[in-house]
Amino acid sequence: MTETSTTHRVAIGDTLDLHTFAPRDVPSVVEEYVTEAHRLGLPEVRFIHGRGIGVQRRAVRTVLERHPLVVELWDAPESRLGATVARLAAGGTGAAVPESAPRSEADDPNR
Repeated sequence: MTETSTTHRVAIGDTLDLHTFAPRDVPSVVEEYVTEAHRLGLPEVRFIHGRGIGVQRRAVRTVLERHPLVVELWDAPESRLGATVARLAAGGTGAAVPESAPRSEADDPNR
């Protein structure tokens, strides 16, 4: 049996619920979403991955930590580890973000 790829068209906004995607697709969805959100000038994006046992949260954070357009990321406090917020580098029509901003809370000794 051959596995086929399905293309999904997603409106780009400040939040994306990842529950509608197959777990194997989440890394590529997050990567492409960040790139497009940055192109559109969004300063931040929130990825809802759910709490569960943390597999999707780790997958999302791994992509965000490596993405060159993400300057900082953190757990959305109101989600109790069910969503991750990424601040994007300045671009498009978004607000400027200092290049020296930490990539994650682990990199920032002031948190």
